[in-house]
Amino acid sequence: MAGPEAGADSAGTAGWHVGKPPYGPMQDAADSRGYDLSPLRARQLSPQDFTDFDLIIAMDEDNIRDIEALRPTGSSTPVHLFTRYQDGDADHVPDPYYTRDFDGALELIERCANGLLSSLRNAG
Repeated sequence: MAGPEAGADSAGTAGWHVGKPPYGPMQDAADSRGYDLSPLRARQLSPQDFTDFDLIIAMDEDNIRDIEALRPTGSSTPVHLFTRYQDGDADHVPDPYYTRDFDGALELIERCANGLLSSLRNAG
């Protein structure tokens, strides 16, 4: 969740793909569910994100570690695992580049996103 001027955004913890579109097979899987990822371009998380956003979501514990390493002194922006917001037992969102399970990743992401939206609605 972000401030009203920023909305929501996505960023990686490493800069390998900065400026590049999402991986083709993930775009295909997302497209089959009605999500158009083609306008997206990768960017790397920065310390400024702790100021610009009210909440930072991570896909796994490695991401949490990398995100926390960027935390500016004095920042209290919460960082949570995305799977915290789903009703299943997944403890992280597996990277479909390695698992090749793009549909499974999208199903888990949808469950987590629905749970996150519900949590935000209940908080407000």
